[in-house]
Amino acid sequence: MGAGRGTLYVVATPIGNLEDVTRRALRVLAEVDLIAAEDTRHSRKLLDHFGIGTAMTSYHDHSERAKAPILIERLLSGADVALISDAGTPGIADPGYRLVRAAIEAGVAVVPIPGASALVACLSVSGLPTDRFCFEGFVPARSAARRSFYEGLRAETRTVVCYEAGRRLVDSLRDLEAVLGSRDVVVGREVTKMYEQFDRGPVGEVADRLESAPVRGEVTLLIAGASEEPRVGREAVRQRISELRGSGIGMKSIARQIAGETGWSSREVYNLGTSEEGDET
Repeated sequence: MGAGRGTLYVVATPIGNLEDVTRRALRVLAEVDLIAAEDTRHSRKLLDHFGIGTAMTSYHDHSERAKAPILIERLLSGADVALISDAGTPGIADPGYRLVRAAIEAGVAVVPIPGASALVACLSVSGLPTDRFCFEGFVPARSAARRSFYEGLRAETRTVVCYEAGRRLVDSLRDLEAVLGSRDVVVGREVTKMYEQFDRGPVGEVADRLESAPVRGEVTLLIAGASEEPRVGREAVRQRISELRGSGIGMKSIARQIAGETGWSSREVYNLGTSEEGDET
């Protein structure tokens, strides 16, 4: 690295519990010349709590194109800059990686100051396989886009981690079940905070439990990977539909039950069942 250049520190901050900040993070935040924060008002509360008076500037989705060159100039002139997000590790589902890339291209040293991450925290206590996993960022907001998103995960055998908005969570879980069938999921809420909660189980059951309990804020959603066993064949599903029809169960309930038994999605089972009803008339 060239002489006289500053360092960009990528600093993880707590995701809820302030005790999760590291001593190294506090030292770096106090020693740098400038802190680039996603929301300066939010981050000021953290800094004030620990008596840190370092100057801040905003750096978020809407300001990154204008701010990144300015921050790079500061770094090239010898200033040390710390990048922080509202919570957790910068660069994970936020614009931080663009500043990191620009710094690397400019020959500026980039140093990670590791710490809290909702992704890793929830994965570690999920009870789902952790030897292989993938992170898919935020789930789309609209139902059609969500279903397409989940459809893209149909063959994914690794545990999937993503973020979802609490107010959309139940609808999102319903879409997940309709597309992927009765997968096991884990929903992490208020992680590291006083009312921390993890909901685990088949997606339909978790959605039922959360239906009457409004969820606020962002949540971490983990989805069990697809089974690597051969998928149950069409004829076997057709026969099972016929068996359950004989017991007087409605087609929606049949679809949900068979989805849990076979790995088919409830939508696929429902479509197969209703198409056969049409053939019979």
